[in-house]
Amino acid sequence: MSEPTLQVENSGAVARVWMNRPDVHNALNEAMIDELAETFLRLGEDSAVRVIVLSGRGKSFSAGGDIDYMKRQGAAPAVENLATARGLAQMFHTVAACPRPTIARVNGAAMGGGVGLVSACDIAIASSTAIFAASEVRLGLIPSTIAPYVLRAIGPRQAGRLFATGERIDAARAERIGLVHEIAEPDQLDWRVQSVIDNLLAGGPSAQTAAKSLLETVVNHPITRELMEETAVRIAERRSDPEATEGLSAFLEKRPPDWVPEK
Repeated sequence: MSEPTLQVENSGAVARVWMNRPDVHNALNEAMIDELAETFLRLGEDSAVRVIVLSGRGKSFSAGGDIDYMKRQGAAPAVENLATARGLAQMFHTVAACPRPTIARVNGAAMGGGVGLVSACDIAIASSTAIFAASEVRLGLIPSTIAPYVLRAIGPRQAGRLFATGERIDAARAERIGLVHEIAEPDQLDWRVQSVIDNLLAGGPSAQTAAKSLLETVVNHPITRELMEETAVRIAERRSDPEATEGLSAFLEKRPPDWVPEK
């Protein structure tokens, strides 16, 4: 029997959600996407839960989309491809819309969809050794379903560069552009997360839920069903594009894709 893709630990009013595919750097496959959506929905409805902490087992936070999963969807019939893209968009929305305060404990690399999860959480605390990248374009893809959350976190100017280059940035730069709120040395990460938890537990639970609702109401670009659908359609179309097929194959074959100039 395979290991669950998530592990949930409840300690008093705090629920810790661990992505549990360390052998593939907690890459998002069908099972993990579904379990993340179901878990955040359930915890958000549990009045005993005051704070949710999301992190990854092993060395990485999340490497983003599982390459095999993305290749399967790119080759799937259009209806299936779009359905899974909608599920991915819904998962990010479920994390972002969770009525409980959420903390991303970024213990290591956050790539692609991992950046989306960091952005979807209310508060992000990163290890000083963490790295980040919206690396989709290097696979011939686009950061479609994560875009609303990344733009809300760092704005279009910073997002535009990261989306176009796919470059990796370190934790210090992630903090400067607002992708994470603060950074800590690896041996201090849990202490800093606990400090934030203590501050959250000092607030009124219903007031915090109301404050999250208020933010959703007053932001310039609320994340609507129409926007979620648009992002799902765009990534579904992109996954089946020949360029994405080449990019994903090149990654698995450990070679440059055919659009990279020879040195």
